Amino acid sequence: MTRPTARVLAMLELLQTGGQRTVGDLASRLGVDERTVRRYAEHLADLGIPVRAQRGRYGGYRLAPGYKLPPLMLTDNEAVAVVLGLTIAERAGLATTAHQATASALAKVSRVLPQALRRRIDSLLSTAQFTASVRAGAPAGADTLLGLASAAQARRTVAIAYTAWDGRESQRELDVYGLVFHSGRWYVTGHDHARDDVRTFRLDRIASVEQRDTSYVVPADFDARTQVVSGIAAVGWAHEVSVVLRTTLTEARERLPRSAGRLSEHVDGVLLETRAERLDGMATMLAGLGWDFEVITPDALREEVLALSERLRASAARGDVTGPTSSSSVGLSDGAS
Repeated sequence: MTRPTARVLAMLELLQTGGQRTVGDLASRLGVDERTVRRYAEHLADLGIPVRAQRGRYGGYRLAPGYKLPPLMLTDNEAVAVVLGLTIAERAGLATTAHQATASALAKVSRVLPQALRRRIDSLLSTAQFTASVRAGAPAGADTLLGLASAAQARRTVAIAYTAWDGRESQRELDVYGLVFHSGRWYVTGHDHARDDVRTFRLDRIASVEQRDTSYVVPADFDARTQVVSGIAAVGWAHEVSVVLRTTLTEARERLPRSAGRLSEHVDGVLLETRAERLDGMATMLAGLGWDFEVITPDALREEVLALSERLRASAARGDVTGPTSSSSVGLSDGAS
């Protein structure tokens, strides 16, 4: 490809990004003068590409609205990014369609690549290894994902047909607060009208999405990622736990993973709301944070904290004939109850 032809195609690629480009901007990006840019625009017009010119001090060029662009022109780096992106998305479960669609897309990209680059990418795919196994299970439908995303952006309630883990089918009305991809699956979370509470649903279990005219407002402090991750982690766990941590919300979010539970401002620090299967493990986790804290619920957690404190004191006393000292509390204050 001759250098002028390459620059003409590079100009087309710039115009494909949308909007209007000034003559000066195009000249700067292509490394030519403004007169040459105008000549390139004429070349594109001769090829049947509808380049629209605007005169004046801030004039420039743009493609006609609605013009169907020719096949994308990819650099080597862009081609590798596209192929790896499709491959990894399929392995991780991020793809919203069946394997055949991903394979078809990869085949289409491969067919338009130069032979030398195609061979290099084939070598990469045949030799690359991944530490994570392929995510099994049905992917979320593209229509479902896009329908929920559209409703979330427009703040419109949706009606969904949902099948629960035990096979029970139901019709639900949902205010979509957020979409989250977690551990190989798509989830939607929001206000469930039937339960009058925030609930989380797996997209691969949603059969249909119908947008309503009803609007809603998402709570200002709502964090969809925390809601989904903490909700999944706590499924089936026996104990509801509320604890006030004597720290700041910023520090708590830095130290605690999202799966630990919901964090919110409290007059005495930070309120941690979560669920736990074993309260002795929850007591150990709280002690390990190094902050003073106050157990709100359940009462049984207070007992586990006191029992842990006594075990720690006894362990410290075994090596000290004078008995335990105040330092043996390991961050647990007398008020940790």
